[in-house]
Amino acid sequence: MTEEATLRMALVGCGNIARAHLHGIQTHAPRIKVTACVDSDLERAQSMAESIGAEAFQSLEDALQHGSFDSVDLMLPHDAHEDAAKSSFEAGKHVVLEKPISTSIESAERILSAAKTAGIVLMVAEQAQYWLDVLKARELIDDGAIGQVLTAQAAFYDPTRIDPDEPVPWRFIREKSGGGVFVDGGAHWIRPLRLMLGEVEEVIGATGTHVPRREVESYGQSLIRFQSGVVASFQATLTAGRTGPIVDFRITGADGEIVIERGREGNLMLYNSEHPRGNAVISAFEGKVGSYGAELADFCDAVLDGKELAAPPEFAMGELRTALALYRSEQSGRWEKVWD
Repeated sequence: MTEEATLRMALVGCGNIARAHLHGIQTHAPRIKVTACVDSDLERAQSMAESIGAEAFQSLEDALQHGSFDSVDLMLPHDAHEDAAKSSFEAGKHVVLEKPISTSIESAERILSAAKTAGIVLMVAEQAQYWLDVLKARELIDDGAIGQVLTAQAAFYDPTRIDPDEPVPWRFIREKSGGGVFVDGGAHWIRPLRLMLGEVEEVIGATGTHVPRREVESYGQSLIRFQSGVVASFQATLTAGRTGPIVDFRITGADGEIVIERGREGNLMLYNSEHPRGNAVISAFEGKVGSYGAELADFCDAVLDGKELAAPPEFAMGELRTALALYRSEQSGRWEKVWD
């Protein structure tokens, strides 16, 4: 296609994540034009649509029947992913599907199979695939900057404030979410661990819930063993309390360490014999801010130009399988294999 080609897109689900996706499109994906906004709350869909000159719809079914777009960006409760994706495939639409791909391995495999049958482009959206600090860390590891990788640590914290007078959020309900902090926000940390350390072999962990009315875990600790033999610890926590300084990732090698700091002032730091006091390689914050736009631009290039995605949709099975194995480990008290 020509440089002037445009990918028309419908945003399905107009909540907070849709605003982040829209900002990413506006700043980093100029060949995408949002032509429809869909939400069960019609006023919310109309508000977003009016701000960008798009059409508003109250259901995906109505939008697929009457809207003008080539692709959909599905940002829905996890249990709605399979039906929404299949309806979009049947209508011939290319699909961006927010992580996790679904709530079960069986459902996820049905989605992947249906996408292949339809012959469309499917992306499972995981913006961590495009975090520049993580990609740079992998490059440093490959270049031997810290020698043989020995172990690693990862910590995910998400500030959470819930109004007890509001209805129970869908993320609190196991049937809708498929799990808690590990399957949801924790996926953004599992993907970088896989990118930096390779594929996961097995996991063991324990979880708990401290948030009222929440059916799924709000915190947990785990060990993740990779196929390389490296073992990483991974802590995932939802908290409204104060926390100390947080390091997102720490990769320890025989000859040094890579530390990815958190916050606006955070950096990817390299410690080795050449940099005993640490070298700020790149800004960790700046390496993440454009990731929504980068993922949607990648999707656009795949649809319009036939370019391969940075990660095929099948790769997203790794985060889902890792989280589900952690839940099995919670029940068994043993290491659980991630891949059958």
